[in-house]
Amino acid sequence: MMCREISPGRSQILDRETTAPVLRIELFVRDLDRSRDFYVDALGFAVARSTPGSYAALMRDGATIGLNLAANLPAEHPIFIKPGERPGRGVEIVIAVQDPDAVFARANASRWPVESPLTLRSWGLKDFRMIDPDGYYVRVTGLSPG
Repeated sequence: MMCREISPGRSQILDRETTAPVLRIELFVRDLDRSRDFYVDALGFAVARSTPGSYAALMRDGATIGLNLAANLPAEHPIFIKPGERPGRGVEIVIAVQDPDAVFARANASRWPVESPLTLRSWGLKDFRMIDPDGYYVRVTGLSPG
């Protein structure tokens, strides 16, 4: 581990292999094609790699979402989704973008419903919300006040 000063008197411990943290999420979905289409059509992700019927890696700017077919999880796996359960309960996936207006226009033009409209929030950022085909709650927000 090494330290980097991020402001006078404050430092951050960094991993030796990288100088910037990278967050990647993996979602376990019931219908891989439908979920892939949602993130590509509504939110502008691109398919970086795909294994038909089991996995797709989607990318947008620095964000990566891995989609895995939930049916491939063994029943004893800690995140196995039991019949009737909604995946992602208690989780909000936040995607920060340069131009939330453009992404909102894209989402509205897609066949996917927008849960809440583009709104300027009291904290100064615009955002809108959608629910993906498996029930994962997705908030798209701007990177800066606008």
